[in-house]
Parts: sequence; C-alpha cells; structure tokens
Amino acid sequence: MSKNLSEEELNAQANEKRHKHKVAKDKILATKTKEGGLLVVHTGKGKGKTTAAMGIVARCIGHGQKVGIVQFVKGKWETGERVVLEAFPELVTITAMGEGFTWETQDRVRDIETANAAWARAKEMIEDPELVLVLLDEINIVLRNDYLDINEVADYLKNKPAGKHIICTGRNAKPELIKIANLVTEMTEVKHHFRDGYKAQAGIEF
Repeated sequence: MSKNLSEEELNAQANEKRHKHKVAKDKILATKTKEGGLLVVHTGKGKGKTTAAMGIVARCIGHGQKVGIVQFVKGKWETGERVVLEAFPELVTITAMGEGFTWETQDRVRDIETANAAWARAKEMIEDPELVLVLLDEINIVLRNDYLDINEVADYLKNKPAGKHIICTGRNAKPELIKIANLVTEMTEVKHHFRDGYKAQAGIEF
C-alpha cells in the first residue's frame, strides 16, 4: 500500500510513528524513579565482559567519580586499559591480586589464598564511602572454582552499601549471584578469531 504514497506522505507517516513511539517511551520513563547502587554482572562465553565493565569505569571517570578495581585473576597481565586508568590516580584505585589463570598457577591452595585476599580487599573498597563503583574483575571465575563461598559473597553483596555500584565479571556466573543482581548481561560468542589461529593481540585482548 505504501507504494502508492508520495514521498511527502511517507515522511508524514514515519514522523507520526516516531511521535507515537516517543510519547509511549516518555510515559514509561516517567515511571522510573528509583536511584541507588546497582549490582551488575557480566558473564557468558563471549568476549568483552571486562571490556564492557571498563567502559562503565570510564563513564564514572568522566563524571569525576571515584572507582575501585580488584583483579581476581589477571594480575600478571599488562593491559592497555590499566595504563589508561593509571593516568587518573586521583579517581581510580587498582589492586591486582590475581597471579594468573588457574591453569598457569597449577596451585589450588595458593589460588584459594589469593582469592580470599582479593575478596578482603574488595570488601575494603566496597565499604569506602568515597568510591562510587567497585569492579570485581573475574570474581566469577574464583566463585565457579569454589575458591570463595558463594553464599557468603552473595549475602554480602545483597547487603552492600545502598549507594554503591558493583560490577562482577567472568564466565559462568553462579545462580546465587544472578538472582540478586540488578543487571545481568551474557556475552554470547558467535565467532572468535582464536579459532582461526590468531593469538592475543595488544589493543584487542589486552
């Protein structure tokens, strides 16, 4: 039927559709009045969980907000984002507690000790009133391996300071964490260059 309409009529029809969409959207947005700290989970097999979290960290920096980061696993990696964030020492505190992936350490006892030390540091940051957001990078990995008690972690995060934003990243997020989170995003892998023989590259992977 639209084939019989003039360009002017098509434009008017499209504009009216957009107007109705905006009215409906504005009506929905008017009902969103809550504020306060969110518990965010980035999980899934797809690439980009930490990268997306770092994007939120960058937003906080842009607003002059202070951020704390605890790296539970990637302590050995020299990453590009770390170099960038260290340029804002007055706004970002980074603690790399991890000693590498579990297949690199090959020492379960040490991994558990490291995970508990990282969790203790994370709680210090979460309790710090100056920090608006705390990123618990790869905490899902240590929870998946039962290096930390998921019930203890979930209970603590459920009762975190009201205004604190917390992001948890890593594959295989535990159901207990997903249940209490306000926002959960699952990264889905459609295609990965590793499978075609590409190695980890600066600027893409780290």
